[in-house]
Amino acid sequence: MTGPVLATFLERERVPVDAALERVTRVEGAHQVAEGVRYAVRGGGKRLRPVLVVAGYRAFTTTVPEPVYDLAAALELIHTYSLVHDDLPSMDDDPVRRGRPATHVRYGVAAATVAAAAMIPLSLQVAAVACRRLGLPPARRSQVLLPVFAAAGAGGMVGGQVMDLGAEGRELSVPELEDIHRRKTGALLGVAARLGAAAAGAGAQALDALQRYGAALGLAFQITDDILDVVGTTARLGKTVGRDDVLAKASFAGIEGVERARAHARREVEAAVAALRAGAIRSSELEALAHYAAERDR
Repeated sequence: MTGPVLATFLERERVPVDAALERVTRVEGAHQVAEGVRYAVRGGGKRLRPVLVVAGYRAFTTTVPEPVYDLAAALELIHTYSLVHDDLPSMDDDPVRRGRPATHVRYGVAAATVAAAAMIPLSLQVAAVACRRLGLPPARRSQVLLPVFAAAGAGGMVGGQVMDLGAEGRELSVPELEDIHRRKTGALLGVAARLGAAAAGAGAQALDALQRYGAALGLAFQITDDILDVVGTTARLGKTVGRDDVLAKASFAGIEGVERARAHARREVEAAVAALRAGAIRSSELEALAHYAAERDR
């Protein structure tokens, strides 16, 4: 899958993903909470995580029914809540997200905090309903969902955020930085394709291979994020560049330099593709998405 074909694929898949997000965020409750949820979700973004879910499902079947997109939307809700909290003054204090005012700038800190928190149980509800609509038996639902919850929790994304905040102003080694970002960024990206494949009924060998694939892709994605924080622009990225320096955060670009960091990202892409082949998973979509993680310019 070449660059233009991949771009077309991503744009095509965004349509049903965004439709699913609109469908599942028709939430009841306090007006300000509901508005904050919809504002954060409608900000756009790459939608890489939900597209990985769909690509993982498609690697093991031909037809992708609507509930798979709802399952993908559940993962994007988890990611979106983390971005809203990331931007808060108590975290990274970033006023811009996806090219527009961050949720806490638009609605206030308290409303943004609560709206993000509301996305956590909402994502669980959406995922559970999607599994039921797919007709998955209880044992399969656990196989599908438990790794997602683990990736989002203290041992994964949340724990990685804590480690990231604690590392500000400290000099880190590359292995230490990898450990932080395999949790903070890599955990949720790492479980995405596996989530779709598990819902499609993939076996243990394939699921293990996709976990390794996703972990490598996630690290390549974060390394590229660090590079773009140095060489990108706020207009292009839709978020404030140079934040790593302002917050005294260790980054791959800062530790390794831009060129060595790029080579590091390419090695992770090679590891991701090798994991697919080791698991006998033939998917041009998943291979292309691994390359996209390191080659993107925003």
